[in-house]
Amino acid sequence: MARPPLARERVLDAFEEILISSGERTATLDATAKGADVSKGGLLYHFASKDDLTAGMIERLKHLVDEDLADMSRAPDGPVAYYVRTSVMENAPLDRALIAVSRLAQGGSSAAGDALRETRSSWADAIRPQVRDQASLDLVLLVGDGLYFNNSLDVNGPDRLVPRDQELSALVDLVVRATS
Repeated sequence: MARPPLARERVLDAFEEILISSGERTATLDATAKGADVSKGGLLYHFASKDDLTAGMIERLKHLVDEDLADMSRAPDGPVAYYVRTSVMENAPLDRALIAVSRLAQGGSSAAGDALRETRSSWADAIRPQVRDQASLDLVLLVGDGLYFNNSLDVNGPDRLVPRDQELSALVDLVVRATS
């Protein structure tokens, strides 16, 4: 039987969920404690302030990005194909952390904005050796950005804005050919 998540992780999970579902303004310490099913004192034991909670969320993102970069470096079809393919959101932990930190940045957190820029820079650094020039790198990053953005429009809409399965494979192949 799996162990329940540690209180600190439950607090971060609750904070992340509130950020995603309701935005930065509603992600208060009280709401986070309630969402994590811990006392406010229990939350404060792990995170003394909302700034500390924000730092914990950014730390989570950085850890997940490091894991993603390692997976990217080992991808059998290469970093470019991996990046484009994984730019289609699947509600994975990295997707959720990116959205949560984006909400913090939208709420005015400069640390969150810096973390997002560092993330993009890290992905660019991993992809750069695999493409022929800066325009090719820009193409890969912008295709990934477009897939990620359009995925958010695709959730409850009638249109299929994001390719899946064979269509996604064809797009990945096209981007790889165009940039190598």
